[in-house]
Amino acid sequence: MTGETLVPIGVLLLVACLIAILSRKLGMPYIVGLVVAGILIAFLPEAPQLPLSRELIFGVFLPPLIFEAALQLEWKDFRRELPLTLILSMVGVAIAATTVALGMHYWMGWSMLGAALFGVLIAATDPVSVIAAFREMGVQKRLAMVVESESLLNDAVVAVAFAVLVGIAGGASADVAATVPDFLITAVIGIAAGAVASGGAMLIAYNTNDSLVEIAITTVAAYASFLAAEYFHGSGVLAALTAGLLFGNVGWHRVLSQRGNTDLDHAWAYFAFLANSFVFILIGMNAANQPLHARDILGLGLVILLVLVGRALSIYPLAALFRPTRLKLPTAYQHVLVWGGLRGALALALALAIPETVAERGPIIATAFVVVAFSILVQGLTMPPLVRWLGVGSERAPPCD
Repeated sequence: MTGETLVPIGVLLLVACLIAILSRKLGMPYIVGLVVAGILIAFLPEAPQLPLSRELIFGVFLPPLIFEAALQLEWKDFRRELPLTLILSMVGVAIAATTVALGMHYWMGWSMLGAALFGVLIAATDPVSVIAAFREMGVQKRLAMVVESESLLNDAVVAVAFAVLVGIAGGASADVAATVPDFLITAVIGIAAGAVASGGAMLIAYNTNDSLVEIAITTVAAYASFLAAEYFHGSGVLAALTAGLLFGNVGWHRVLSQRGNTDLDHAWAYFAFLANSFVFILIGMNAANQPLHARDILGLGLVILLVLVGRALSIYPLAALFRPTRLKLPTAYQHVLVWGGLRGALALALALAIPETVAERGPIIATAFVVVAFSILVQGLTMPPLVRWLGVGSERAPPCD
């Protein structure tokens, strides 16, 4: 790595630190400040060119971010909400993706394959964005659990569905009889890779009391699970989710040393801060460089509206199914799930991974950047006042319907 590369990285890290301080003083979500900073940097004379690629997101940023998010989930609470979050993430993704895909096909004139790829990738509520924002706001425990679990599972479902669609773009059969097994195989490989990586990490960690070694082992588990799953054509997202969930609920309490528990918590908080800082600044820088024209504004506005409608249709009707059950979601929680369904790094990584053979690849990438920027800047910025207005902050009791 040359000095020319290290200088902009160091500058971006300094900017991230200053944005973190300023955001907390202003009561503004940290990720919003990072994206704004990235946009402003992009317009500076001789601004550094740091392109955001699929390899960078999948190979560097997503593994530790997904692993760290899953590491914090308590299995007891995660399992209790699982019937609800599975329906929201699986059926909800299908509803949201179909809504957007049909709109882009019949309204924008995109091919059905291009529209389906965009519909799927933009249906994911990116856990990197969602969890970073919700941890800062301090919402009620159950709401935080539902939002974080749904975003992680949603993420995994989208990654698997997208892989199946890319296979179709490459010539694989589009028949349901062929795609369903492909979907299941991709998911199973991801879960298996995560379980093996996490199990191996816990076995090694069990034989040491050195907290630095324990931290290094969990870092290896995060990347090894993700990259191994991707190598064997599984879901890296689901692998990192599985590895983090297992290590956080088994290894953390039964394998690590007492000091390792504390040090690991601090180390992964730092890893998440570092990865979040770079990924959101780069999102801002690259969004500012997208080739858009004034005539695109109306069309992009309608696409954003279509994405929001798809998200609403994926939450409100499905939440109604659970009204008679113990998993009933208060209306205020549903509003937060809809408006708090932020998009982020995953959507961009998938957009950048679309094969060159797809005719709409360029417009899909540009549109994805705009939707992600709107999601973070507008939805992210308005989430704190919405949480306060709905009375779902951590200091308040759950609202009754």
